[in-house]
Amino acid sequence: MTTPRTTPRTSARSSAHTSARPAAEHGEPPTRPTTSAEPAMPSRKTSQLKPALCFLAPAVLALVVLRLLPAGMAVVDSLHHHSLTDGVTRFVGLDNYGDLFHDPQFRDSILVTLVFSLVINPLQVAAALALAVFFNRRFAGARFWRSLVFLPIAVPPAVSAVIWSILYRPEGPLNALLHTLGLPDQRFLTSPEQALPSLIVLMSWVGVGYWMTFLIAGLQDIPGEVYDACAVDGASAWQRFTRITLPLLRRPLAFVLVADTVANFLVFAPVQLLTQGGPEGSTNLMMYDVFRRAYSVGDIHYAEAEVVLLVAITLVVVGVQYRLMRGEE
Repeated sequence: MTTPRTTPRTSARSSAHTSARPAAEHGEPPTRPTTSAEPAMPSRKTSQLKPALCFLAPAVLALVVLRLLPAGMAVVDSLHHHSLTDGVTRFVGLDNYGDLFHDPQFRDSILVTLVFSLVINPLQVAAALALAVFFNRRFAGARFWRSLVFLPIAVPPAVSAVIWSILYRPEGPLNALLHTLGLPDQRFLTSPEQALPSLIVLMSWVGVGYWMTFLIAGLQDIPGEVYDACAVDGASAWQRFTRITLPLLRRPLAFVLVADTVANFLVFAPVQLLTQGGPEGSTNLMMYDVFRRAYSVGDIHYAEAEVVLLVAITLVVVGVQYRLMRGEE
């Protein structure tokens, strides 16, 4: 009796079948054996890395060249001092910062900037929020009036300053209106008590419409079903605003408050065109004081030290605001 002889092809097929059987019994798909001749497939992250770097490279390069590099150079230059007697620039360390804090004009500019920010930031955010809630409703002509409120931001700051300089003139339209109402004329930009509030009104007219658009976008992201549920529960308009609108609008409000604070710390054009920091230093904001030191006094190193301090104050204020607006995790 002879036994059948198995060919190598049959034995290889049976061995492959038996090796795949345990994997099938455990519910795992059989794995195809790989050979060293097959190339390794690149991962998805690796394949997408090069296009991502190509798209990000221009933005990163612009950030480094236009932002980070000048900022680093300003910090380094703020540690030097240029002598007008021998024309030599020397390393003085933190002496420029110490001299600035001993300068009463610089201390006054810090105080004026902080008062300006403490008044204008809540005023602009509150006005922008009120207008956003109002214009988020559907009524006839809502888009037209919304466009009119947004229009001042499309006007260049220099043009806005010229328009308000005409309004603030002693013989201008505002005093003419006050005279018609039987009220005394106001000095506006020529009064130390009224110059800073006049600038606050001007900058609020420019900025409120711009911040309103961000808050309208945030309001439109709130689901309407939430307000419908509140209406079914009998919630009043004030309860819907305080318990639904404000909590769900926290992120857009935080962004608007932080961005508005940074923008108001950098106000320059209206001060330069209308008051030149006066009268009596009442509108000498830090950004204008930097310009005065750099181009009127001609001390660029002191100006750069003041820029560094301005950025530091801005970061501290923004950090506190962001912390207060975060809420509980």
